[in-house]
Order: sequence, then structure tokens, then C-alpha cells
Amino acid sequence: MADRHEHPVVAGLLALVGVGLVVGMVLGFGALAATQVLGLDQASETTDTTARQSMFLPRPAKTKSPKGPLITLEPGAEASDQPTRKPAKKPAKSKAPSKEISLSAGQTSVGAMEQIDLTGVYPRGEGAILQIQRFSAGSWQDFPVTASVSDETFSTYVQTSQPGVNRFRVVDTDSDLTSNEVRITVR
Repeated sequence: MADRHEHPVVAGLLALVGVGLVVGMVLGFGALAATQVLGLDQASETTDTTARQSMFLPRPAKTKSPKGPLITLEPGAEASDQPTRKPAKKPAKSKAPSKEISLSAGQTSVGAMEQIDLTGVYPRGEGAILQIQRFSAGSWQDFPVTASVSDETFSTYVQTSQPGVNRFRVVDTDSDLTSNEVRITVR
């Protein structure tokens, strides 16, 4: 009897490779048959790409930016080409229009430590930092909140537990220009 050296690990690996090849070929032929049945061949791909139009980009042109704040209309509202009323007389022309900060509050009455939304418009105040102030003890005191102006508008919120009527305003930290005041009742 001949001396045989069997290698069971090598035989197992060969069997595994053989089964993998058979399964791969079956799946490959199945995928090929599915593409033929579904019509996913190269002919439809080439006609699809030739039917597409090329993209045309026009040359860039400088545009003028709008003056003043942009206003969004309420849904369903339409912009009118005709003014609703005529001004009584033409406004007097001035050399340079003055900057004005307009402040409004989202709430008129809140509970203690509830959020008070402050928003406003600051024409020609792009990039300005506005300090929130509260009237307290007979003078305006800095409140620990600031807001920055972007696209001529600003928005922030404050919270306070001081009961009663609270008066707030904003001040431009560079020019010391102040806004109107808003009054919020804290319950």
C-alpha cells in the first residue's frame, strides 16, 4: 500500500473555490438574462445620451442690489402696481437720509423667564452690533444680549423675571444710535 499524505485543508479550500465559481457563474448569467428581458442593453443607453441637450450658461452680468429691506408678502396677498393712496405732497429732499433703527417685540405680555422675541430693521447698518438695553432705576442699562445686523435686519430674544412693564431698546455700539423702545409686561 502506497503512503498517501492527504491535506484536508487544501481539499476544503479547493471545494470552496469551486462552489464559489459555480454560484458566481449562475448569478452572472441570471443578471445578464434579466438585463436582456428588461431591455437594459447598451443600445438604449446610447440613444438616451444623444437625446439630451447640452447645458448653456449665459455670461454673468452685474445686477443692482435692492435699496432698503426686502419684504415678504403674506400668503395669498398680491403686490399692487398702483399705490393705495396718493401722498399729499412730495417729501422734502435731504442731502443724506438719516439712519434709523426700528425695533419691535413679538410679545406684549409674557410670564417670568419666557422668551421675548425682539426684531427690527436698521437701514444701512449692515454688520453693526446692537446692544440690548433695559430701562431700570431711572436710566438705560445694558442687558447681557447683543444682536448683529444682516441684510438690514436683526433678530434676537431676551428673558427676564422682573415683574411689571419692562422697557427695551437697542443701541448701535459704534455710533451710539438708539432705536425706539418697546414695552413688555412680565406677569
